[in-house]
Amino acid sequence: MGLGSVDLNLLVALDALLSECNVTRAAERTSVGQPAMSASLARLRKHFNDQLLMKQGRNLVRTPLAETLVDPVREALSAAEAVFVRAPEFDPRNDHAAFTIIAADYVTMVLLRPLLGAIAEEAPHVRIGVRPVEVNFADQLRRGHADMVIIPTELSGGRLAFPHEPLFTDRYVLVVDRDNPDVGATVTAEQLASLRYVAYSAGPILTIAESELETLGLRLQADVTTQEFVVASFLVTGTRLASFALERLARQLADAARLRIVECPLPLRVIHETMFWNPRQTEDPAHRWLRGRIVDFARSL
Repeated sequence: MGLGSVDLNLLVALDALLSECNVTRAAERTSVGQPAMSASLARLRKHFNDQLLMKQGRNLVRTPLAETLVDPVREALSAAEAVFVRAPEFDPRNDHAAFTIIAADYVTMVLLRPLLGAIAEEAPHVRIGVRPVEVNFADQLRRGHADMVIIPTELSGGRLAFPHEPLFTDRYVLVVDRDNPDVGATVTAEQLASLRYVAYSAGPILTIAESELETLGLRLQADVTTQEFVVASFLVTGTRLASFALERLARQLADAARLRIVECPLPLRVIHETMFWNPRQTEDPAHRWLRGRIVDFARSL
């Protein structure tokens, strides 16, 4: 069966039905009447020779086949929207738009926090959500569940074969409490090995500092772990613990967290924060505008 024999309007109905698992809500979501959505569901059931949504108690649940259709349908609809639903230009003062950015809290503090403040003034109808980096960040970008990912190229693992733009660089430094008696103005590799650490640990994202030090034969003793870069810096306050932090963030937090910044005695790579996005959005005017603002702010750091 070719596409010529398929009513592509059913793709919109299918996406709404699979997302809502409710005929009434799916009808409201697509601005049609409930009888029309019920008729679409009947046609879809006939097309797939499957119930798609089945009664379970008082609710509808997806059948196994329907579960396999959720992501392909979302991808197909996103691709169709990229082709047909495209404004000729984007006016940040008047146009509405919503974006989801995947980024670590470090990027949120160093880059996105000042950017969001500026965007609130110049684009009052633009809404931006920031989500943490998770195991499936590449799939989220590929399937249109996020508009862009900002992550070091060193941590992308080759999984992001997408258009990208370099933003800024940073390096790791050691941070301790200002009054930490175990650390002076400098530290040796031997002293580094004897310190107790607050370590960053969040799913697949291992800090470059820790992985490199392990490669150099130095295994750190992590007494505390956290999934937030910002929290890690504050956890050393008032203790003898140490942590590795990216320098831009460490300098932002130095006064509030009473941090002392110390050079690492071993050479660590510079990281390169990079913005990745789905190629379907490359020419979208609103997406292009936001990418431009992010690049501008990154260059001003």
